Amino acid sequence: MSDFFEKLAGSEKLKEENVKKPIEEEKEEGELAVDVFQTDNEIIIQSTIAGVKAEDLDITIQNDMISIRGERKKEIEVPPENYFYQECYWGPFSRQIILPEEIDVEKVEARLKNGILTLILPKAEKTKTTRIKVKEIE
Repeated sequence: MSDFFEKLAGSEKLKEENVKKPIEEEKEEGELAVDVFQTDNEIIIQSTIAGVKAEDLDITIQNDMISIRGERKKEIEVPPENYFYQECYWGPFSRQIILPEEIDVEKVEARLKNGILTLILPKAEKTKTTRIKVKEIE
């Protein structure tokens, strides 16, 4: 019974087999969580990427897809047996998003403020349908 109360009180150190292995040891790439929404004139993509510097981001647009890649680097190395909880993701991440509309690639903006990446993608001007009258030439 005292074992139960030690766990409940948090005084028992977690055994190594109960601690999740660091994601970077699993050699996987994390997937970036995003919000994608629109205004009348723009598509906006936002993502929380705390701990990532602008120079560690790579954003590309190809056809109708935008790719965001980066890496969240650890500042200190901690041996796995010293962790009580390890929930933060450290290492490379990426996300590809199919754009719902055509955008004006020349006017795209990317901003990083307080750990939030905001991509502003102006919508391309829609071509209006114009009826053309055919003249008959004799």
